Amino acid sequence: MRPKRKKSSRWIFLSGILVTALFIFLGNKAVIKTSTDEYCASCHIHPHSTQSWKLSTHYDNKRGIHVHCVDCHLPPHGERYLPEKAKTGIRDLWSNTFKDSESFNWEAKSQIEYAKGHAFEVSCIHCHQNNYPLGLTKEGREAHLYYERQAGELHCINCHITVGHYDPNRLHAKNMDFGIIETADTELYTEPGVMEGHTNFTEYITGSTVSFEMIAIPGGTYMMGSPENEPFRNTNEGPVKEVEISPFFMAKTEVSWDEYLSFFKQTGAKGKTSDAYLNVVNDDVDAISGPTPPWGAPDQGWGKSSMPAMTMTHQAAEVYCQWLTKITGKKYRLPTEAEWEYAARGGSSTPYFFEGDPKRYVKQGLRNKLFGVDTSGINTYIAYMENSGARSVSPETKMENPFGLVNMLGNVAEFCSDWYAEDAYAQYGTDVLLDPQGPAAGEEHVVRGGSYRDGAEDVRCASRDYTRSVPWLKTDPQMPKSIWWYSDCLHVGFRVVCEFEEPGANQE
Repeated sequence: MRPKRKKSSRWIFLSGILVTALFIFLGNKAVIKTSTDEYCASCHIHPHSTQSWKLSTHYDNKRGIHVHCVDCHLPPHGERYLPEKAKTGIRDLWSNTFKDSESFNWEAKSQIEYAKGHAFEVSCIHCHQNNYPLGLTKEGREAHLYYERQAGELHCINCHITVGHYDPNRLHAKNMDFGIIETADTELYTEPGVMEGHTNFTEYITGSTVSFEMIAIPGGTYMMGSPENEPFRNTNEGPVKEVEISPFFMAKTEVSWDEYLSFFKQTGAKGKTSDAYLNVVNDDVDAISGPTPPWGAPDQGWGKSSMPAMTMTHQAAEVYCQWLTKITGKKYRLPTEAEWEYAARGGSSTPYFFEGDPKRYVKQGLRNKLFGVDTSGINTYIAYMENSGARSVSPETKMENPFGLVNMLGNVAEFCSDWYAEDAYAQYGTDVLLDPQGPAAGEEHVVRGGSYRDGAEDVRCASRDYTRSVPWLKTDPQMPKSIWWYSDCLHVGFRVVCEFEEPGANQE
C-alpha cells in the first residue's frame, strides 16, 4: 500500500507544478495582451491621446522607435510593475464602467501636476540614462544640471511633457514668435484717452488699436478682512480693520493679452539677455526695456485677444504700469491690497459681493458630495474650480460687481503692490487707516482674488495669497532665470488702477 501512496503524492506534486506553470504562462499572456497600445486605447477614451502620441517624438522620430503606453505610464519590470498595473487597471475599469466620460475634465487632466501622477519618472530614467548626450545644447546641459541639483523637486515631464503627447501650445524652447501682432489696414490710436473728472473713461494705447475701460471707484470706508465667523476664514485675514479709501480708477477687466502684447511689441527686448531692464528715470518711453521672449507659450493655447494675460512676473506687471504711465500721461500702477478688496466688495460686507454661502459652492460635506455643488449663484459672477473647465475665461462670460468691475474674483488671481505679511493687519494701529500701503518691506507680494483653479473658499473677497518667486520659476531652464515670465504659474495676472487727483488738491 505504501508505494501507491507515494505514487499518488508524486502525481499531486506534478499536477501542482503543471497548474502553476499554466497559471504563470496564461498570466504572462494576459499581462502582455493587456499591455498593448491597442488594449490601452480600448479603455482610455481621451479624444486626443492616441493622435497626440503619434505626433510626439516618442512615436515620430528619426530612429523609428515607438515608445508604448506602458513604457511611460507604468514603471519598468522589477520596479513594482505588476502592483502598479493592477492598481491602474482596477481604477480604469471602474472609471470606464461607472463614470460618464462626458464629465471628465480633459483640460485639468492634461496639466502637469495631474500628469505627474500618471507618468513614472523611473521609467524616464530607465530609457534616458545619459542626461548629457552628444549634441546636447548648452541650454540643455544647464537645464539638466539644474534638474539634478533639485534632488527630487522636479519630474522629467515638468519640462518634457510633450515628448509623449505632442501639444504645440507647450513649446519647450524660447518662443521668439510670441507676441507678434500684425496690424494692417487699421487706424492706430495717436492720442490717449481723456479723463474728465472722476467719471468712467476709455483709455487708448497709442501706436495700437487697443483700448480698455477704466471705472471711477468712489472713495469710502469699509471693513478690510473677514470676521472670525466667516466660513473658510484664514488667520491672515484679520483682525478686521476699518479703512478709508480715496477715489481712484480701476480697469473694468484684467489686463488682456491685447493690452499686454501692445506693451510687448513696443518695448520687447528681443535678442537681449533675460535681465535686460532699465529703470524708468526720464521721460523717454524708449528707455523702457520690456520683456524678453518667453519660454514656451504663456497663453497655454487658450487664446489671446481679450483673454486675461498671465504668467508675467510681478516686476513685469510693474514695468507695464510704468510704460502705460509714460504713453498716456496718467499715473497707472498696481492696486494696493486695500484698494483691491474695497473695489472687489463693491460696498458689500459678505464673503462675496453677492449673496451666497461659500459652504454650498465647495465639494465638502456629505450633502455636497451626495447631491453635488450648487453653482447657480456663483456661476454668474465667478470662474472658479467647479465651473471653469481648468482654464481662464474671457470677460464677457461673467457679470459685473456693484462697481461695474468684471472677474474681480476668480478667473486669474491679481497682483497687488503691497509686500505680503501674514500678520499685515495686526501691524496696523487701531485708528481708521487712510489708504494703507502695506508693509514697508518683504520678500513676496500680495496676490488677491483667487483663480479658475481655486475652490470657492479661496475666491472670497477677503481671501489673501502671495507670490512664490522661486517655485514659480522651478522649470525655467535659463541661466539666469527670466525676470519677465513665470514658467510655473498659469493662474495669476493683474489689473491696473489709475490715480485720481481731487481738483485743488495741490493748491495751498
